[in-house]
Amino acid sequence: MKLGARVLKTGIAIVLALFLAEQLNLPTPIFAGIAAAFVVQPTIYRSFVSILEHIQANVIGAVVAIVFVLLFGNDVVVIGFAAVIAITIILKLRIESTIGLALVTLIAIMEVQNDEFITFALLRFAAIILGVLSSFIVNLIFLPPKYENRLFHHISTTTDDMIKWIRLSTRHATEHQLLKKDIEKFKERLMKIDQIYLLYKEERGIIKKNSVAKTRKLVVYRQMISTERRSFEILKRLHRFENDIHHVPESLQLIIQEQLDCLMSYHEQLLMRFAGKIKPAIDNEQINHTCMNHKELTDIFMKEVNKARDEEENSGYHLLHVLSAMLEYEEHLSHLDTLIASMQCYHQEDQEVQLQERDI
Repeated sequence: MKLGARVLKTGIAIVLALFLAEQLNLPTPIFAGIAAAFVVQPTIYRSFVSILEHIQANVIGAVVAIVFVLLFGNDVVVIGFAAVIAITIILKLRIESTIGLALVTLIAIMEVQNDEFITFALLRFAAIILGVLSSFIVNLIFLPPKYENRLFHHISTTTDDMIKWIRLSTRHATEHQLLKKDIEKFKERLMKIDQIYLLYKEERGIIKKNSVAKTRKLVVYRQMISTERRSFEILKRLHRFENDIHHVPESLQLIIQEQLDCLMSYHEQLLMRFAGKIKPAIDNEQINHTCMNHKELTDIFMKEVNKARDEEENSGYHLLHVLSAMLEYEEHLSHLDTLIASMQCYHQEDQEVQLQERDI
């Protein structure tokens, strides 16, 4: 079992909240610690949004609690009805994620039973707000997330694994059931990449420095993900039409193998160039000169399709699925090449990507 940054930051936030509450002599500092545990978020931007929403919800909870105590007392039935009212208001404002802490605020205030109710209510409300602020400070200062490095690491490793499977598939060296299981795992990994991309995108919402460079990088990463999905589509189609490909002439099988090897080598070099492992000055035509062009490749495939049609076989038509996937893959690679070249031309100073970054 490993402790992630969010787990550590939650612990630090609780400690900070309790410490500050004790230093300020706030009654029942435990409420500050409870509040701190609610607000820690995976990104600084989400933490900023969360703190605004929680302050808003806690004000609602505190106001409802004070009004109900002053009008109806603090009987358990009154507390329950007040909670219903507070939840209804929060739902109307569409900040559902804050309901838990808002109810903690409401109950903490309504259970006070003495003559200085208002004073104690405000102090408990202050303790909870202190906890919310403590979690934001911790998220801002301690272990800031490096979602760009995580994103590139996941894209790079997933692409490498897919390329290995594609190379094996074109050589008919795969075990059908094992590849089927890995295809399902690739779906999960691609979903994980999309989630990390969104987290990286959100981080841009609060950090304005070098916004143009970050915007360009965001476009490049989006294209990387799209290109990776094209390679995944090729893997799925090679797996699905494995038998059909196996029965086409060996010369066509060799063409498919060589063309995919060329495109995958191109893909690998683009990722390495983005990471600074290859000189950015290398020309696209230099890298991709061995790949067949669209027309040449399409003509070869169509000859086989027409032959299969004359012989009334369905296997030839299935080759069109493989051909379309290969053509889309090449187009996405070419576009990715253009985007990387543009970014490296205009933002040479902002290209630090760490391949060794691990998931947190």
